[in-house]
Parts: sequence; C-alpha cells; structure tokens
Amino acid sequence: MDLNKVNTPYYNDYGTWIRRQFPYRVQKISIDAGFTCPNRDGRISTGGCIYCDNRTFNPSYCQRRHSVSEQLEEGKRFFAHKYPDMKYLAYFQAFTNTYAPLAQLKSLYEEALSVPDIVGIVIGTRPDCMPDELLDYLSELNKRTFVLVEYGVESTNDETLLRINRGHTFQQSCDAIERTHQHGLLTGAHIILGLPGEDANESLHQAPIISGLPIDILKIHQMQIIRGTRLAELYAAEPFHIYTVDEYIHLIANYIQRLRDDMVLERFVSQSPKELLIAPHWGLKNYEFTNLLANHLRAHDIRQGQFLLKSE
Repeated sequence: MDLNKVNTPYYNDYGTWIRRQFPYRVQKISIDAGFTCPNRDGRISTGGCIYCDNRTFNPSYCQRRHSVSEQLEEGKRFFAHKYPDMKYLAYFQAFTNTYAPLAQLKSLYEEALSVPDIVGIVIGTRPDCMPDELLDYLSELNKRTFVLVEYGVESTNDETLLRINRGHTFQQSCDAIERTHQHGLLTGAHIILGLPGEDANESLHQAPIISGLPIDILKIHQMQIIRGTRLAELYAAEPFHIYTVDEYIHLIANYIQRLRDDMVLERFVSQSPKELLIAPHWGLKNYEFTNLLANHLRAHDIRQGQFLLKSE
C-alpha cells in the first residue's frame, strides 16, 4: 500500500492520512491476545520494561480472558454509538504480538479478520520478535487487507535501552524496520521522550536518526511514572526530571523539525489513568495537548522537516 504524503500546514497528521486510506471511517479496537514478552518470561530477562504497566492503555473491553473475536465484538459495541457505519482495525496491542509460533499467530490474525466490519490489522511488537517467515506471511496478507506493523523502538541509545530493561539493541530495531519495509509493509515505530538518562538534547540528537529509517508512521509520548513499576521505585529513591507541559511542547516542536516531512505522526502524548499515574500531572486530554501544540507551531511558524530542509 502506498503511503501518500499528507499536506497539513504544520505536521503530517495521522487522522488526515488514515481518512485517505479508506472510503469510510475506521477505528482501532485494542486486543489482548494473551501474549507475554521475552523480557518478562525469562527468555532474555524478567520484569519487563521498567516503566510498563499494560493497564495504562488497555480499554475496559480489552480482556485476555475473552477470545479475540469476543473482544472485537465488545469493542464494536463500545464504539458503535459514535458512527453506525464505522469500520474497524484489529489492534493487537498488549505485550509482544508476534511472540508465538507462526501457526498460532496466523490463527489469531485470521480470527480477527473474520469478524464482520474488521478491515485490517495493526500489530504491536518488539524488533527482536519478527522472523522473516512471519514477514513473508504478513506480506501476503497485505495483498488482501490493511496491515501495519508497529515496533517499540523507544530510544536509539543502547545505554538507555539497557537501563529500561528493553532487552534489545537499537541495531535490532533498525534491522526489523528495514526488513519490514523491504517486505512492502507499512511500518510504524514508537518512541518515548524523557526516558531516565535522556534530556532534551539527547532526544533532538536522536530525531534525525529516527527520521533516517524507513518508518511510515511514528508514535511519540512523554515519559510517565506509573505506580507499581520498577521505574516508580527508582523515581521515589532518586527523582529525575519530568517535563512540564510547556517544556514538552517546546521539545516536540524542535523534535518534529528534525523529522522528514513525509513521516506520518500519529500521537504526541499518552494519557494514563489518574489512579495509576505518579507524574506528570498535566490535567490535559490528548486532544487538548494536541491543540496547544498546534497553536505553538502556528504562532512560531514551525513545520515538520523544517530543520532538515534548512540543512540541505
């Protein structure tokens, strides 16, 4: 599938792009298909990423005790009141959604696609859990439906990746992204700004590195401290800087200037439940932050890729 450039005034936004991919409205429905991660089950480590708690992003209908089909049907009921003619993307989100034998993965993906009004799949995974035989299958699947593979990259700094117990290197991210792109698949990546040990200068240093990879869609979010995580323990023992809203807006504005302008930007922030969140407490909905950012970009005439264009 071709990724057509979206000409928005200040950045290449996902909402505009996804509306151009389908002749109808689409909504992601998150799925917890019962996976784990290799840095949880002991294959490469235990404990998982030090900041991770899947409760921060799993919606109420996303329960692993239910089958993939049941979760999708419940998700459809959840969203149906908005737009009766809505279609859906099955979003395999929780944990590592390629961490199983190929036959099992095929069965789960095909089950999702068999549900009425499901028009594609989005697969969230790690860069060290993407064998070539799975990419071969997804490439074939991509000929008959929408497929997006989304990798948790988080940082380009190997010291940071070690510190947060990711269990993979940045080179593994590069390799997985390149192979996925070579298979003709839409390729997404996720990064976190404000990870422990990384300041704004480090993030801005990483931006052109991310931009140099064949990433189609990028998700960004701020570092959040979640109750019960290893990171919460470290933060309590030795607090580190957490961005204020204004600091983060300035960082994002500078960051996106260093991203090529054909990269679709899906998200800038994540909003965890208040009862789980230690910091930061911004008191903003995601769309409210996005509006503040858009106002800042407009006021300062800042555009995605602007820095790269000036450097050429």
